[in-house]
Amino acid sequence: MANFTHYRVKTDEQTKILANTESCEGQQNFIQSMKDNMKMKVIYLDEETIVFDLMGIDVSVANSLRRILLAEVPTMAIETVYIQDNTSILQDEVLSHRLGLIPLKADPRLFDDFHSGDEPTDLNTLVFKLDVLCEELPAEVKREMAERGGADARPYPQGAYSRDLEWQPQGEQLESLPAPVTPVAGDIPLVNLKPGQHVRLEAHCHKGTGKDHTKFSPVATASYRLLPDIILPQKLTSAEAKELVDMCPMQVFDIEDLGKKQSKGASTGTGVTVARPRDCTMCRECIRKEGWEEKVQLRRVANHFIFTVESTGCLPPSEIVKMAFQVLKEKSLATQRLLDDYVMNDGLPE
Repeated sequence: MANFTHYRVKTDEQTKILANTESCEGQQNFIQSMKDNMKMKVIYLDEETIVFDLMGIDVSVANSLRRILLAEVPTMAIETVYIQDNTSILQDEVLSHRLGLIPLKADPRLFDDFHSGDEPTDLNTLVFKLDVLCEELPAEVKREMAERGGADARPYPQGAYSRDLEWQPQGEQLESLPAPVTPVAGDIPLVNLKPGQHVRLEAHCHKGTGKDHTKFSPVATASYRLLPDIILPQKLTSAEAKELVDMCPMQVFDIEDLGKKQSKGASTGTGVTVARPRDCTMCRECIRKEGWEEKVQLRRVANHFIFTVESTGCLPPSEIVKMAFQVLKEKSLATQRLLDDYVMNDGLPE
């Protein structure tokens, strides 16, 4: 068996309260500590991505938020497809599956849940129509191509794309919705068509969550990592400082000017500083060489989480995070009500 070098990345203790959470008093202190110390700071935000820091919480809360972002924030997606004509090479069920994965710009908070047996209404259903026909080439065009000794170089001259989906407003949707409902992107390919092939269908969209099907997930990815904490326990010489800067592929370290020391020995005019700790990926390149594990300590702050959330485009990322926090709040209150009912009816066991 090959010998592998072991490099340790230390993680700080969560909080001192965690050691006492077996008692009711310890649990109350732990919850109060999170209430007092929890902070959130948005680092980056655009139309598709949000990066924010969540500090002062336990990893269980951070992971709950991540799972809610993935699976419990509702969106609108195509759920039922009524195919009237499909002479393309793609089977009906495959085409329906592709349609379901198209993200739609629609606020799910404006719609009711759709349950089995419910009738489609303007309050719980969005309707789209798709009608694409690849027409045959005119006879004179075919004749000219035959005279030139060539043929249509495109095996599939026409394709059906997400932009071909036409929203069919139902009831009062045109007045009640703030904007027309459209796919997030218009260039998503659905099926390629040859001359004479036709696709015509009607698609119904309903409200759902990612735990029912991944097509309802509002995020392309939602992840978190702990904030790196890099410690230099001993002073480095100028040569060592330059070597450390060169070893780091993420350029976390910078050379700093410490000034000249007027001593009998050789002066040290430069040092190193941890300039960009957030960029550290814990690749361990800085401690891979012999002797550097004592000069550089890699740690992680156990209650400082860096979240990265990328939206599919159906909702702004900031709204997705707000909705996730609301779901987490509702689940916590529901759990608290269940515990209160248990205490009132049966009492806690001794």
